[in-house]
Amino acid sequence: MILIILFILLQVSFTVHIYNLIIYVLKKNSKNLRWFVNTAITNILIAGSLTVLAIFEPRMVRGVDIDLLIWIMTGLIMLAMLGIKINIFRNIYQRSKDPENYHFNYFGKKVLHSSVVRYEEILIFMFTMPFFLFAGAYFIARLVNLIMFDHL
Repeated sequence: MILIILFILLQVSFTVHIYNLIIYVLKKNSKNLRWFVNTAITNILIAGSLTVLAIFEPRMVRGVDIDLLIWIMTGLIMLAMLGIKINIFRNIYQRSKDPENYHFNYFGKKVLHSSVVRYEEILIFMFTMPFFLFAGAYFIARLVNLIMFDHL
């Protein structure tokens, strides 16, 4: 039981770690860098304790349900990627409302400047799309399988 809890903690910590890395790239904030470093240390400590447990108690490793862990991991990855995408859309929407980022053309229509969308945001959005789609498809397919047939 302790091994499964440590695996889930490692998955959550790793997901938060990736999320903080992406948010740090977007905002370049020292607070996000501290979170990134803290989650890296947490990942190392949890992985080290998992390794020690696996070495000294190999029978515990045999009892782990890998399908459940992979299903939880893909769900966390899907939610993290969705959170990143929502954060990017929210930032773009906020910048589009700033009068500094648009002007009105001759016909009175609002024309957005290219400063509304940053290059890093486009790269992160495109980079996270395959992870979101693959993890989301696996998670949803296993969820439907769990609902319909009562097993993963």
